[in-house]
Amino acid sequence: MGAGVLHAETAATRFTLARHLTPDDLAPFIDYFWVIRWDLRGQPAHEQAILPHPNVTLAFEASRAGIFGVDRSIFTKRLTGDGKALGVRFRPGGFHPFYGQSVATLNDRVIPAADIFGRAADEACAAVMSPAADDAAMVAAGAGLLRGFHPVPDPVVAQVAGLVDRIRTDQDLRRVAALAEVFHIPERRLQRLFAEYVGVSPKWVMRRARLLEAAHRADAGDVVDWAALAHDLGYADQAHLTRDFTATLGVPPTKYATS
Repeated sequence: MGAGVLHAETAATRFTLARHLTPDDLAPFIDYFWVIRWDLRGQPAHEQAILPHPNVTLAFEASRAGIFGVDRSIFTKRLTGDGKALGVRFRPGGFHPFYGQSVATLNDRVIPAADIFGRAADEACAAVMSPAADDAAMVAAGAGLLRGFHPVPDPVVAQVAGLVDRIRTDQDLRRVAALAEVFHIPERRLQRLFAEYVGVSPKWVMRRARLLEAAHRADAGDVVDWAALAHDLGYADQAHLTRDFTATLGVPPTKYATS
């Protein structure tokens, strides 16, 4: 399952999610492509909660192709009947060369892909959603749309993606000032880079990475020492973790773990 899919064990019984590698020419902009398929005919609808990452997503669905900005709260997708969809997860900052303005203006929004890519977005969506299209054909149609835009690689995208990756992998980086020091970037410039290219602040990215780790621990099914985990994730105490977790996921971590 995808890293942000909550209650992944239950989700795996309701739909399949496959990741596909990015073609080399699009790698400066794209993390990966994903294809979701489901068949719930004769079954109840499924509400899937997702804890979003600091990434813009281009999604091709039956209704249309849309650009999903960074969602700063839980995102819930309702699946009914049978269907499929293709997603393109941009690298942190990777949508900026296509958009040409502050990615923060997309936060918590979905806009038609045609607003950026024109009629070609609708044509690509039709190809993706064709009943005859397998995963490879779906990915090829999405990649073709992006290639047709002729994006110009931006060295700042690689820089920003590296900053976000460091936040995700280095749990010792718990303050924005520390991140600025490691990369020798003034803190104010760091804040501006994230607002322009990522859409959210480095502090938000740090917080989201910690909450995702906490959710994964709860999903694992093992007994969690929440006080110890709070310490490991850099929270002052368990109460701070509980407050942060509850505010974002809607339930305390102990209840989430048993739901």
